[in-house]
Amino acid sequence: MASGDTIDRFTPQHNEPPATNPATIDKRNGHPVLDFDASTNETAIFSSIMPRNYAGGGLTVYVHYSMSTATSGDIDWDVGFERIGDQQQDLDSDGFAAVNSVDTTTVPATSGLVDIVNITFTDGADMDSIAVGEGYRIQVIRDATNDSATGDAELRFLEIKET
Repeated sequence: MASGDTIDRFTPQHNEPPATNPATIDKRNGHPVLDFDASTNETAIFSSIMPRNYAGGGLTVYVHYSMSTATSGDIDWDVGFERIGDQQQDLDSDGFAAVNSVDTTTVPATSGLVDIVNITFTDGADMDSIAVGEGYRIQVIRDATNDSATGDAELRFLEIKET
């Protein structure tokens, strides 16, 4: 895999909701979305296996979202990785590495218009040292307590690219 290649992609249907404060599945004009509340930090979690052709570099996560009603204000997104690996993570608990964030992104001036923001991770501990062929999870959190946009944020796609 070369730098710039897509490692993984997720849609709302791939979400494995956490037990507390999950983003909720919804539709917007037939498009599946995950709704993230404006007043509570809500989370979506996705699982996969790091592809065998991953070259071991850093990752960039692209969050494709729209706003259900907001046409002004800013939004904050947090993303973190959890290495499942070979005897690396006890499934009875969570082990996500610290999140990386994109903060104070101005939302689109038109409700429903998709915006794409990105968050970068260096290889190693920043992405929980996930290796080729290992299982992993990625969590996406709307940091609603620190952003100023009103209404739900609607996650449409998540893309992970090697950088």
